[in-house]
Amino acid sequence: MGLFSRKTYQTLYPLPRFFAILSIITLVLLILFQVENLATQTKTIVGHNLEPTPWHLFPAKTFKNETKYARGSKILQCSYLSCASMSNNNGETIFTNESEQCPDYYGLIHHDLEPWAKTRISYASLMEAKKFASMRIVIVGGKLYVDYYYDCVQSRALFTIWGLLQLLKRYPGSIPDVDLMFDCMDRPSVLKRDHSAMPLPLFRYCTTCDHFDIPFPDWSFWGWVEVNLGPWQEEFKSIKQGSQNTSWKNKFPYAYWKGNPDVHSPVRKKLLFCNDTNKWGAQILRQNWAQEISDGFKNSKLSNQCNHRYKIYAEGYAWSVSLKYILSCGCVPLIINPKYEDFFSRGLSPKEHYLPISPENICPSIKTAVEWGNSHPSEAEAMGKAVQEYMEHLNMDRVYDYMYHLITEYAKLLDFKPVRPSTALQECVGSLLCYADETQRAFLERSTAFPSQTPACKLPPSNVEMTKKQIEAKDMIINKTQLIV
Repeated sequence: MGLFSRKTYQTLYPLPRFFAILSIITLVLLILFQVENLATQTKTIVGHNLEPTPWHLFPAKTFKNETKYARGSKILQCSYLSCASMSNNNGETIFTNESEQCPDYYGLIHHDLEPWAKTRISYASLMEAKKFASMRIVIVGGKLYVDYYYDCVQSRALFTIWGLLQLLKRYPGSIPDVDLMFDCMDRPSVLKRDHSAMPLPLFRYCTTCDHFDIPFPDWSFWGWVEVNLGPWQEEFKSIKQGSQNTSWKNKFPYAYWKGNPDVHSPVRKKLLFCNDTNKWGAQILRQNWAQEISDGFKNSKLSNQCNHRYKIYAEGYAWSVSLKYILSCGCVPLIINPKYEDFFSRGLSPKEHYLPISPENICPSIKTAVEWGNSHPSEAEAMGKAVQEYMEHLNMDRVYDYMYHLITEYAKLLDFKPVRPSTALQECVGSLLCYADETQRAFLERSTAFPSQTPACKLPPSNVEMTKKQIEAKDMIINKTQLIV
């Protein structure tokens, strides 16, 4: 009987071990399945599982150099674990200095938000604006959440969200709860004539007088990694130093433009015909970005492009981020009358900060402007210095102040309480650095912000009639000046 019992015991003993191993294998497979399932559904800041915006198509991003498991693990780590241990940055801001007065053009924040001043912004209008948005940004209790709808070209989303996170760091506990729709492409989309019954609130990098789109500082203030442009505070300092290497007298006495004309831009196509320093007083060069990338950007350093007395700004497919770099050179900007405007360009005064160029008569207008400047060297040099000083005042302190006031004033107009959308992911410094590649990470870290010791500058009060008159007066100067050919 004892022998029988021992034999039975030895035969049955492996069964529990077998089931235990089977359970572990099943659990591992289940976890792997869930990770892969999560990876195929999660939309990320760098474009996983996102299609390009249908209103501005570009090649979809690919993530080839990773296995499914590696990709799933990265998404799990970056999107779900990186912000888990982050403390709520809701401490009270302590200021030790007095604030300054904001530049006058910051008052245009009231102008941009005026369509909702009486009706306020409803949840319904916000959801309608979703049709034109690439992402939804929600701040609640000092934490930032993003619901991704479409991919943004290059790393715009990464650097835009980084800028908002730096704003939260700069003014901890001071940014109100807010819910907004954002599009990261170059053309405004909410036409006033099509949406007059229900103005739709949509943030983007530029606007026009015919659109409701609300202008917001663009991603390149924190860096444009794809073309090797560093954070704004670094680029401006470098450009200004480069501009001082050659005196005004010794700068080339003609206009200069270097860029990509192959972006469906009629203005840039016309500009190519002006490439004759003797006939039109202009040097027009193509920028081959593919070649520049392979050459390590050795021929595209902006600080080496301030050796001419005049620099031309021409819009591309739509609004162009290049304007602020052109204005920083200390040259006389020749601005081909633009259709689009960003938040800071609206403070520029024609004939004080730049000379308007007729889009219908580009070459003759450039010739006239160059001849005027060469025959009035003191006035031309003063104009170049004035616009460079204007851009110097647009430091990152002022950029964050603009963001602060725009978000604060916008939040006051919401007629609903912002809450985290169920499909939104929390983003924090850790999650962005987790997704960033080595080069992107270096750029992001160079633009890290710290708590401000000074309150945001004082926003000018709303004055709708005065703003309207200022816009009309500026348009009148432009229309009169650019027709002199």
